[in-house]
Amino acid sequence: MLLPAEAAAQSVPHVLLVLAAALAAAKALGEVAERFGQPAVVGELLAGVALGPSVLAIVDPGLPVLHVLAEIGVIILLFQIGLETDLRRLVSVGGTAATVAVVGVALPFALGLGVAEVLGLAELPALVVAAALTATSVGITARVLADLGRLQERESQVVLGAAVIDDIVGLVILAVVTRLVAGGTLTVSGVGLTALVAFGFVGAALLVGRFVVPPMFRLIARVGSEQTLATLGIVVAFLTAVLADRVGSALIIGAFTAGLVFAPTPHRHAIERGVVRLGHFFVPIFFVSVGASVDVRTFAQGSVLLIGILLVAVAVLGKFAAGFAPFWFTGRKVVVGVGMIPRGEVGLIFAQTGLTAGVLDPGLFSALTFMVIVTTLMAPPLLKRLLGPRPPGTGPAPADLPGELVNEA
Repeated sequence: MLLPAEAAAQSVPHVLLVLAAALAAAKALGEVAERFGQPAVVGELLAGVALGPSVLAIVDPGLPVLHVLAEIGVIILLFQIGLETDLRRLVSVGGTAATVAVVGVALPFALGLGVAEVLGLAELPALVVAAALTATSVGITARVLADLGRLQERESQVVLGAAVIDDIVGLVILAVVTRLVAGGTLTVSGVGLTALVAFGFVGAALLVGRFVVPPMFRLIARVGSEQTLATLGIVVAFLTAVLADRVGSALIIGAFTAGLVFAPTPHRHAIERGVVRLGHFFVPIFFVSVGASVDVRTFAQGSVLLIGILLVAVAVLGKFAAGFAPFWFTGRKVVVGVGMIPRGEVGLIFAQTGLTAGVLDPGLFSALTFMVIVTTLMAPPLLKRLLGPRPPGTGPAPADLPGELVNEA
């Protein structure tokens, strides 16, 4: 009989082989996806599907160490998104972006509940499905707009502002769903309290961070290297995530908030560089883990594919219609609507939460993942077709624009 330490030691080579296969496949297919004008996350997802139990059976998403590494990947990913988020952008586009965001959350959520009703889903699976439809990937849309040199156009400002609001509202919805799948009950007061805690935590952290973080990091910058600043930034992100969990919010809300705290500081770029390096390892593991959870055999069931197509239809309709919600906006509403379509990494986090908690069965999870992949694939070429090539004289896309880190990871 092996002692626990001996069993763990014997498992190390296996874990290393799994990680090597996951990282190599994620990077290879991520590069291929980008060569075809798609975000790297699509290739990383497909790598997970190929390596998962239903195809090559190399990566087991139930492996405990893989689960922990994937969870760290989610935290780092949300920290990256927070670092890339400029809250002043929300003010600059004002009510137009807020209107698009609110309709872009409410309409897909309602349509998702309608689909769940038609399918006869129970309350919790219905809520997870509806919540996954509310997401918008700010990283994917922003990267396309940056590559086309269109970030300063009014439509782009509205899309990015609305996507940022969607991220915050989506994280609140995720916190509510996480509480429900953990055994909580759905009440108006409970949802209100969760929203109050989430927004209150973000507000309090931003207020405290504004006065504490800049002087602290100025002092550290005098005596430490850039690597020290990056490491301490990640430490703050982890601690903020734990604090958010302790006060009844979600780990990812804490990580996102930590990114918001550092975003306006002069040390942001040093921290970003460190987080990108760390993300090169952890973030692909999350996407590969999600892809490996997809059982491609379920697509042989006509019902799974039908549900997936139905979810794609309502996902596209809900976000596209949101682009037309601000009737006073004189810009190209079609561009706004298309820019809101991709679910990307945020939609995957919702789906994975439901699967991990046992709320979603493999078939429904596969249908949700199908929706995420299709909406993520369709938005970039549509935006390129609508906006045309990069205008002359706009120069290359800056390295620090939103979405760069997500695609690099």
